[in-house]
Amino acid sequence: MAGRINDDDVKAVRDAVPIDAVVSEYLQLRNAGGGNLKGLCPFHDEKSPSFQVSPSKGFYHCFGCQAGGDTLDFIMKIDHLSFSEAVERLAGQAGITLRYEEGGYTAGTSGRGERIRLVEAHKAAALFYAEQLGGAEAEIARRFLAERGFDQAAAEHFGVGYSPAGWDHLTRFLRGKGFSDKELILSGLAQDSRSGKPIDRFRGRLMWPIRDISGEVVGFGARKLRDDDNGPKYLNTPETAIYKKSQVLYGIDLAKKEIAKTSRAVVVEGYTDVMACHLAGVTTAIATCGTAFGGDHIKILRRLLMDNATAEVIFTFDGDAAGQKAALRAFEDDQKFAAETSITIAPGGMDPCDLRLAQGDAAVSGLVDARTPLFEFALRHIVARHNLENPAGRAAALAEAAPVVASIKDLSIQHESAVQLAGMLGILDEQFVVKRVAQLARWARERGNQPQQGRGGGRAPQEAPPAQPPAADRGGPALNLRSPAHRTERELLKLALQRPALVSPAFDAYGIDEFTAPPYAAVRQAIQDAGGAAQGTEDFLVRVREAAPNDSVRAMVTELAVEAIHAKTVDEVYAGVQLVQVRLRAVDRRVLEIQGAMTRLSPQAPPEQHAAIQQELWVLQQYGQRLRNRGAEGL
Repeated sequence: MAGRINDDDVKAVRDAVPIDAVVSEYLQLRNAGGGNLKGLCPFHDEKSPSFQVSPSKGFYHCFGCQAGGDTLDFIMKIDHLSFSEAVERLAGQAGITLRYEEGGYTAGTSGRGERIRLVEAHKAAALFYAEQLGGAEAEIARRFLAERGFDQAAAEHFGVGYSPAGWDHLTRFLRGKGFSDKELILSGLAQDSRSGKPIDRFRGRLMWPIRDISGEVVGFGARKLRDDDNGPKYLNTPETAIYKKSQVLYGIDLAKKEIAKTSRAVVVEGYTDVMACHLAGVTTAIATCGTAFGGDHIKILRRLLMDNATAEVIFTFDGDAAGQKAALRAFEDDQKFAAETSITIAPGGMDPCDLRLAQGDAAVSGLVDARTPLFEFALRHIVARHNLENPAGRAAALAEAAPVVASIKDLSIQHESAVQLAGMLGILDEQFVVKRVAQLARWARERGNQPQQGRGGGRAPQEAPPAQPPAADRGGPALNLRSPAHRTERELLKLALQRPALVSPAFDAYGIDEFTAPPYAAVRQAIQDAGGAAQGTEDFLVRVREAAPNDSVRAMVTELAVEAIHAKTVDEVYAGVQLVQVRLRAVDRRVLEIQGAMTRLSPQAPPEQHAAIQQELWVLQQYGQRLRNRGAEGL
């Protein structure tokens, strides 16, 4: 094994890769004020962004699910990596060569984590396949691309390659790169043969590298090219530690920035459709990889779309029966989006690739522009199944379609759609249909599935972020931000973590018991164990988190380090007020304790005991008065 990564190298990796650059590979971030950024949390489902990133501190924290930490913690959690794997991954991005202790510098890769090794194997395989596309054997693959309007530049842009038809070309290549047979099997790039030796999984096929949202190659899609290939038309990488088909979207690495910028995503059905759309200027196109569009795909898009007021997801499907069935499946998931969903079907049942080839780039752009709201498409599909020439058929169509309209959350669109449905059915009395839909919607509300006002068929209302993060009360009675004492203690700790120079050296003289909420007392202890606020150097927060005794306290440190300080101007005056308030409340509590002790003290107690208690009470009262009169100068 390579051993432990050198501490200085770990610090260099943390400093070299900004946390906002890493996080923005996975979700859209927007200004949250106070130098912070916010977005939809990738670790739990939410509609209003409670996930915040502090670039200046190098930390993130979700005020909804309490996930938090630094850049390495984020990579470990989102990509399920070990600590060393996360360090190695970011070091590779930053071009930092790591040193391994307990054995010195290790140039090899035997100590690398399994996931990192599988990603590296796929990266090497993608380069191998891309190089093979230029060889004589791959002429059939180049012809396939050319016939669909894709030249060499297009192939290079998408990393398209070719897998040689032999049994073990890739296997031998990767062995030469230091990968073991076990790693090749685990990666899905090779499979066991009858002889017991691994052979290439993909042979004689056109290859599309499938990348995750961060741009790492995690799998491949392979298209059959020859008649003597007895395999399926498309063959994808099997489920592995790094490839879950329900959690990847082809083209997401290329489309994510434009999706976030335009608040629009275009979902197509295949690899060539993604290529055609991007080359035609529709650079928000993505596709699933051998599976139906589902809940995990929705979560990926929602983090990029941010569920804002203009978010839109457009599905393109073939006009055949299978395509229409896929469209209706998408409609069933419509309510999971806080975005308007639409559908577009090319004329003649062509897919975007065929359309571009037949009519050019402009036709592909026009296809997207000619979209129809998905719920309207679903209504027309329902209505088309019934005979509208007789009353019974119209009644049956109304009975099936009215609940669909009643499920639309935007009440104004619900009304308009009810009127539209009446027109589709040929029912002259529009109000009859409107009342029927309203009745169904009312029944839904009474059952607890209340439609809410918003813009689109699947839109819920935008929720304003709470004035105080919802995590604030998670400690129950021990942590109550309705308590002025707890609010002030929280502000003082935020200052100590975020702006230690403003509260030093006074803060370091404060006792642990001056913080009445146990979570805050634990953070105060961690600051003390890390050397105090006076030692607030650039790695101060890292040392405080390392000094925390458990994950709960560590999470609270991160939360306080990221949460905005509640002041328009954060300066010595504001810091002094917080210092005084915390100390003054501690003094007042001690005064009450001493007064209680005096009441309980027996008259027969020695005079010196009475005198000592009275002296302490007098000193505290004088100190409290000085704080009230002079503020921070009286500390």
